[in-house]
Amino acid sequence: MTKDKHYGGRAWIELDRTALHHNVDALRALLPNGCELMPAIKTNAYGHGAVLISKELNRLDVNAFCVATVQEGVELRKNSVNGTILVLGYTHPRDFPLLRRYNLMQTVLDLSYAKVLDRYGKKISVHVKIDTGMRRLGERSEKIEEIIRIFQCKNLKIEGVFTHLCVADETSHESIKFTHAQAKTFYDVIAELRQHGFTCPKKHIISSDGLLYYPELAENYARVGIALYGILSTRADTERCGISLEPVLSIKARIALVKDLFAGEAAGYGLQFVAPQNTKIAVVAIGYGDGIPRSLSCGVGSVLVHGIKAPIVGRICMDQMLVDISNIPNVESGDVAVIIGQSGNERITACDLAEQDGTISNEILSRLGERLERQMLK
Repeated sequence: MTKDKHYGGRAWIELDRTALHHNVDALRALLPNGCELMPAIKTNAYGHGAVLISKELNRLDVNAFCVATVQEGVELRKNSVNGTILVLGYTHPRDFPLLRRYNLMQTVLDLSYAKVLDRYGKKISVHVKIDTGMRRLGERSEKIEEIIRIFQCKNLKIEGVFTHLCVADETSHESIKFTHAQAKTFYDVIAELRQHGFTCPKKHIISSDGLLYYPELAENYARVGIALYGILSTRADTERCGISLEPVLSIKARIALVKDLFAGEAAGYGLQFVAPQNTKIAVVAIGYGDGIPRSLSCGVGSVLVHGIKAPIVGRICMDQMLVDISNIPNVESGDVAVIIGQSGNERITACDLAEQDGTISNEILSRLGERLERQMLK
């Protein structure tokens, strides 16, 4: 039986502490001397729970993190997370006081943003981002004069310089060439800055894929994200990464009730499922409001009940879904359905859901809802 009176209520996330420790060790083994992990804890630690993950990482002597927003950084500080916290994205001027109050570092997006930060009139610790080819955030690498002017801003305490690789996960000759060109461009900028008398205390280039495939580009930090959580963006990426990673997250939900459908009866919104014969269904207490993709409806996806796959039938609702348990004996209200994770000899991964949804595992995980209780186990 999969009844579980101890963990979870309606629907919840379980985090495997042992798997997280394993992944930290595996990634640290790739780091050259002088480089440390700077895990990406943005979007609630890719759905895992930012505070739970960060505090556990602190216990493993991980003392640098990056987040997407100032609010994410404030949440970590309010929950006693220690170490460097870098805000990677845009912060509105009204929130500049939070950067100082909570000892957060802000990314300088370009020269115009540097001027806005400088006009705040108080010292702000920053890392300067250089756009070496992704054409997203960062001052363009060829605009050396503009970059120098950023370094001349009197109220910016520049503690780092970084860039981001945009095709480090690709294996084509063109992608590999582009990645090396990005790195060369970054180092050329650093050299220009030095020639003008500016030092760069910390440098960082790589994220998860960069660490796996270009560890020679590791500088002071490796901004590992999805790999920390035990998978990569796709199944193919996970299988070819060359190191053993263990998924940290499982999603489970209660079976609310079990009922019979007679042959020819329809169920769910739009009556999209019609029972081809007498059928037994279970109502599982989780839905797209919890981040389960609605595209898994009507037999595309499945869950695990008693170690057996139960196909999702009909349309997934905001708070519930229907699954066919006709071939699974002894299912009762209160039993546990596994949406991501293992039950018996069967496993469903975030990559499985991503393939069914036509996306990547990063999106599946980062969209998981706040009302799913997170628990660190083991």
